[in-house]
Amino acid sequence: MKYSPIANDLFIKNRKNFMAQMMPNSLAIFNSNDIYPVSADSTLPFEQHRDIFFLSGVDQEESILVVFPDCPKEKLREVLFLKETNDHIAVWEGEKLTKEKAFETSGVKTVFWLQDLEKVLAEMMALADTVYINTNEHYRAKIETETREARFTKWLLAKYPAHSVAKSNPILQRLRSVKDQIEIDLMQKACDITEKGFRRILNFVKPDVWEYEIEAEFIHEFIKNRSKGFAYTPIIASGNNANVLHYIENNQQCKAGDLILFDVAAEYANYSSDMSRTIPVSGRFTDRQKAVYNAVNRVKIDATKMLVPGNDWTAYHVEVGKLMTSELLGLGLLDKADVQNENKDWPAYKKYFMHGTSHHIGLDTHDYGLLHEPMQANMVFTVEPGIYLPDEGFGIRLEDDVVIQEKGEPFNLMKNIPIEAEEIEDLMNQS
Repeated sequence: MKYSPIANDLFIKNRKNFMAQMMPNSLAIFNSNDIYPVSADSTLPFEQHRDIFFLSGVDQEESILVVFPDCPKEKLREVLFLKETNDHIAVWEGEKLTKEKAFETSGVKTVFWLQDLEKVLAEMMALADTVYINTNEHYRAKIETETREARFTKWLLAKYPAHSVAKSNPILQRLRSVKDQIEIDLMQKACDITEKGFRRILNFVKPDVWEYEIEAEFIHEFIKNRSKGFAYTPIIASGNNANVLHYIENNQQCKAGDLILFDVAAEYANYSSDMSRTIPVSGRFTDRQKAVYNAVNRVKIDATKMLVPGNDWTAYHVEVGKLMTSELLGLGLLDKADVQNENKDWPAYKKYFMHGTSHHIGLDTHDYGLLHEPMQANMVFTVEPGIYLPDEGFGIRLEDDVVIQEKGEPFNLMKNIPIEAEEIEDLMNQS
């Protein structure tokens, strides 16, 4: 891994918190992701399943974690199963976790090789009444591929049909949405790397540069700073491309007078950052561009202040809609009749700002979190209002990542990333 080692205190604490919410005499099982094939012998880069990483820190394929807090055999209360490493694997694929290194990484004392899984698991299941399976119930999830976790669950339930079954996901949704300080520090690192990338491109962008050239500058800076790359597929959208919300082709030339909307950010140690900025190709905003830009920024600033403990997700978005409606009236994009006659299910402002303002962020860019429950301290949210004007040839989105505080305003993890229009102009025009 490119990232520096993470203190295993985090994973020990995460397991303790998870196990505290399990039913009596139950065990829970978590699998690594598959390595997915492309064609022939090609594969996609490995991405660890975030749940087993959250609970163990193990960032390696073919790994399984089992936790059984009430097991009468103390040795089997926390168990890791790993792909056995050897000299041949070390030469061809690189060194894998040894049992000693796995303990150092995770704090799990009992480590077996995968070949012992069925034997050891049979012993554990004989002592348990309930098994927790790990399903993906994220509100944005759309899964067409059978995952390693799903295959394992199918095998497990067929082999042990007499056990009661429970779900890990509701516990993980709550645990993962509230960040430990170690996690916040890792996310701050991801944001700091993103800042370096953004400052780099402010000195690089000029008329006639290509979107993919800007993408290359970002990835250079990210990897240089121990990120493995983008936290999500980058959006580098010049001109009217910005009005395609998930524009990812990044293959057009940036023309003088246009704006470029960036939705680009680095990951670090599997933790995401998520940044949006919009800059002028020529280094100066027009008066109209700046007026719209400043309107979006005002909405972002005021929306951020509403991310406080106890706030309701739905009510928050209603209030942000009111902020945006006011700004759109000021810009002449809406009039009073538009607002008076609006469809309450699709308010007038949605013509120009059609996506949500905030989402949880953490190990996943759209992280775990139950939207029907009140906001809590140490949840981390994006704040990303935008105004999209295809008839005028530009769109603007601004986005920061903020941590809800127990008291006071949220802490902005991206407070050092330039955002004020004048600061961006000044930085782009430094000789």
